[in-house]
Amino acid sequence: MFNPLGGLGDLQKLQQQAKQMQEALQKEQVVIDQNGVKVTLRGDQVIESIEVDGIIENRIADAVNAAVKKTQELAARKLIEISSQQK
Repeated sequence: MFNPLGGLGDLQKLQQQAKQMQEALQKEQVVIDQNGVKVTLRGDQVIESIEVDGIIENRIADAVNAAVKKTQELAARKLIEISSQQK
């Protein structure tokens, strides 16, 4: 017999794994130092700092982080839109 709620356990497991992955990525860091520009980026794609010729430019980091957040929100809206059309 088909259990429509049977997939909830799998969904909860996937959500838990995604949360663990996000937490792990937040602890990782990538530093690129190239042509006088140094970018420090967390594994979850959040810019921690940008230095240009030794001067910290967090205004740039803040602006890029805001732009990335907007694209993530856009992607989430599109996913919801596409999912609702398939029902």
